Amino acid sequence: MDYKQELKNFFGERCLPDEPMGNHTTYRTGGPAEVYVYPATAEEWGFVLKLASAYNIPLHILGFGSNILVGSKGVQGIVCSTKHMQAISREGNNIKAQAGAALDKVCEIAVHAGLAGMEKLSGIPGSVGGAVYMNAGAFGQETFDKLEYFDVIDLQGRPATILKNDISYAYRHVEGIENYIVLSAAFKLDKADFTQLVETRHSILHKRIEKQPLDFPSAGSVFKRPANDYASRLIDDTGLRGLSVGGAKVSEKHAGFIINFNRATPEDIYELMKQVRQKVKEKHGVELELEQILWGEFA
Repeated sequence: MDYKQELKNFFGERCLPDEPMGNHTTYRTGGPAEVYVYPATAEEWGFVLKLASAYNIPLHILGFGSNILVGSKGVQGIVCSTKHMQAISREGNNIKAQAGAALDKVCEIAVHAGLAGMEKLSGIPGSVGGAVYMNAGAFGQETFDKLEYFDVIDLQGRPATILKNDISYAYRHVEGIENYIVLSAAFKLDKADFTQLVETRHSILHKRIEKQPLDFPSAGSVFKRPANDYASRLIDDTGLRGLSVGGAKVSEKHAGFIINFNRATPEDIYELMKQVRQKVKEKHGVELELEQILWGEFA
């Protein structure tokens, strides 16, 4: 029996062979995953990890797919979605959320409970697991600001809890996390004025609608913020708003975004990323660093 059949037997309808990744990423493009599964418990994760190890199969973990570009040839091995892990609980000033819960939902619950520290993360279109994995942030606030600890399983299937104080993290980067799968995260927040928090959340959500091209598929900010500057300012100043390759375009609304405006292929988007980096480097001498993650092959 091959590993795909074993997964099918174990997961039933929660196992999808040759599943197009365009259905699961916010760029809405990308080739197929060899097999796509939805583990929901530590035991199910353990089963997948054991199988991947026994057959020496590549393993990829996906939250909301809001920071990933998949090549046209797709992804080899197993893609595991956290979409069936969405539980969120609150006790006093503490909120605990599973990896597949929407980060924005956690922000909303915090705000409505009069708890501060995550309100500026409102509207980030990712999952809690993805946010922890890359220390996602916006408007001067980061996931790790109020994170207390996160539960993980290592690639051998062993569960553990990692305290924030025991791990190195920085802007959009967490050290040594690539050998773990995030299962849940716990946040310790501060009591604050409910009205003020609601106002801040509404203001942030409004800014996103006003300034970001939310009417087209994209994966948010393409590049990390360079030291003492903004990627979008450099791209804008290089005159690249509206620059397009195939169906991909640098958004006219926000130069930090690449949008899929007309059935873009992953290669259109990738080529546009390369052109933007090259032209910004030529004009400003700044090497823009990709914030987005590439899966599969890109010519």
